[in-house]
Amino acid sequence: MSEALLEAALAAARAAGARHVEVRLVRRTRERLSFRDGALDASLHDRDVGVGVRALVGDGWGYGATSLLTPASVAEAARAATAAAAAVRGGAPVAMPSAVTGTYTTPLREDPFAVPLADKVAVFAEAHAAATPGVKGTRGEMTSLRLETELAASNGTRLSQAVTICGGGLTVLAVGDGDVQVRSHPKSTEGNVLQGGFEHFRALDLPGHAPRLRDEALALLRAEPTPAGKRTIVLDGSQLSLQIHESVGHPTELDRVLGEEISLAGASFLLPDRLGRLKYGADIVNLTADATTPTGPGTFGFDDEGTPATRTPLVENGRFVGFLSGRDSAARIGRPSGSCLRAESWSAQPIVRMINVNLEPGAGSLDDLIGGIDDGLLLSGNKSWSIDDLRLNFQFSTEIAYEIRGGRRTGRIFKNPVYHGVTPAFWQSCRAICGPEEWRMWGWMYCGKGDPIQLQYVGHGCAPARFDGVDVGASS
Repeated sequence: MSEALLEAALAAARAAGARHVEVRLVRRTRERLSFRDGALDASLHDRDVGVGVRALVGDGWGYGATSLLTPASVAEAARAATAAAAAVRGGAPVAMPSAVTGTYTTPLREDPFAVPLADKVAVFAEAHAAATPGVKGTRGEMTSLRLETELAASNGTRLSQAVTICGGGLTVLAVGDGDVQVRSHPKSTEGNVLQGGFEHFRALDLPGHAPRLRDEALALLRAEPTPAGKRTIVLDGSQLSLQIHESVGHPTELDRVLGEEISLAGASFLLPDRLGRLKYGADIVNLTADATTPTGPGTFGFDDEGTPATRTPLVENGRFVGFLSGRDSAARIGRPSGSCLRAESWSAQPIVRMINVNLEPGAGSLDDLIGGIDDGLLLSGNKSWSIDDLRLNFQFSTEIAYEIRGGRRTGRIFKNPVYHGVTPAFWQSCRAICGPEEWRMWGWMYCGKGDPIQLQYVGHGCAPARFDGVDVGASS
């Protein structure tokens, strides 16, 4: 049936005047579990399937979609394709793609959708027991996602892939003297989500980390606010991954640069004439968009217009050299596609999205990096962030700041740390990056962009890094 659907949609769009057509049949399966004090608090289980058609008429794209896949679904797919061809609104000259074929399936050892719910609940019950007594409570999240896509295009492209994402996290809350403090593992928000199976969730060892989270959350109630001033800071991987996301990933999206997101998600300070010229960071800073990184949520065999996964340098030895792009946006500046055209599901039109945007490792362990710091702070666990529409001026707050004195952590902590800066100046202040032994992939599930908004899963691989002369203080 799927082949008949794809072929019917291709034929209908061509008959309606399209000179190129791309049809995606997408099956999406999701499970999201929320926990409060070790018990299941809310659960989302859903599965949807539909067909999305992108049709090129002249130099303009149209999009149509349907989930009405009944016994008459071949006709419904054809109707969506005809609607896509009729929806075209202008456009720029488009380069025609070459045909590609292939398959991609996430490597995994344990299918998260086959694991009994009771086993998942048991992990959070054990973690809650390990974190209490003494704290206000615990919160937990677990997410599983599978996106199965078949893509056919009128140029002969035929592709199929199945991407599976799994992960979660734990947060401990402490309350006292009119204050509330939290500590999370492995990172805040949804925890850490990676491409693969339930084995990734098991490896988080939430019960094993719960006592540390409890002790730190309670200690933060008694801690002093973070002292204000210019300091050397170390961002751990969880916090650095969000820094990369907001101050590297979003500003390098080429549709944003070309003004196509300016009234929605904002613009960018990275104009095309800065390619190869702008000093984005220190010489040791190398940032890469890579849709082939193992376990990365932004890893795949091909993007949603059929471009095979690629690896594109964004910053090389501190210099700005590349964008996140799709086929059409890249052609507008004379570059090949960065395989970054992605859609949330069958119902959404593919747009330029982040894949895995990674900070390449340096050398040495975290202890080695800290050993070179006389007076500084190690910041961990994001609490909030803010960044302007051009992705220049930013502010982040974290859950905790660990004091560094004389090349070691003293055991003293500060609460409510905040740091702020300007994107190029911040990355130019990078003085050291830990080596491959500290490098880790961090996943984010809910990056929003587009109108209607699309939520996308992305990855950022990095190791802890040092930044000098950063403005630091405390939130109220």
